[in-house]
Amino acid sequence: MTHSFSVYGLKTPILKDGDDLVGILQESLKNTDARTFADNDILVLAESPLATTEGRIVKISEITPSENAEKLAEEYHIDPKLAEIVLEESDEIVGGVPGYLLARRENLFLPNAGIDESNAPNGFVTLLPKNPDESAARIRKEIRTRCGKDVAVLVIDSRTHAMRLGVSGVAIGVAGIRAITDERGKKDLFGHELHVTRRAIGDDLASTAELLMGESGESVPAVLIRGYSYQKAESEGIASIAPEEDLFLGMMRK
Repeated sequence: MTHSFSVYGLKTPILKDGDDLVGILQESLKNTDARTFADNDILVLAESPLATTEGRIVKISEITPSENAEKLAEEYHIDPKLAEIVLEESDEIVGGVPGYLLARRENLFLPNAGIDESNAPNGFVTLLPKNPDESAARIRKEIRTRCGKDVAVLVIDSRTHAMRLGVSGVAIGVAGIRAITDERGKKDLFGHELHVTRRAIGDDLASTAELLMGESGESVPAVLIRGYSYQKAESEGIASIAPEEDLFLGMMRK
């Protein structure tokens, strides 16, 4: 059980397509008490800056909306060009509210398919990393190659929650750490056996990191967590459940 750990915000210049992210983070670490990567550190990366370094940015003016995008734009009061980008990034559009489409992308339900208009150059939007798990694994491998250290990596995003104002962090990509831990079979304080509880460790760490990252102009695209005891996992991804098994989505789809 971890009773204390340290968290370091890694401030960087504005990141661009093709930037050496690991090298930039190494330089940023020198300005913190952490100084450099160490074994069992957890590196938490915000999705938009990471995606920017991977070239996942789109110039809106170059998009030609399809007929379907025009219909969605009219129904949900959004830019037809943005609607087209959302369509291209989604497996399914399941609905929306004024200003946003609710899109399914593999095992995620995302407003506007996770496309981010904030912290993107004027006239551009940032997409999610193509494969967040692969991005996390690549960064982890680069750190091990350059520094010889075994570091876990989380790629995170911000999400709203049902009937709640505000956003908090969620893990969307993972390498080297078990993002969901199984508490079933353990006993509570009164000896009752837990039957359904699983802990979303990745999401908890994502929200911890977001306290330092912020949501606007902080220029802190990464956070290093040191001293937190976690279960290692070489290649696991983030477990999900089918929509019909989800408490909220299952009720909505009946």
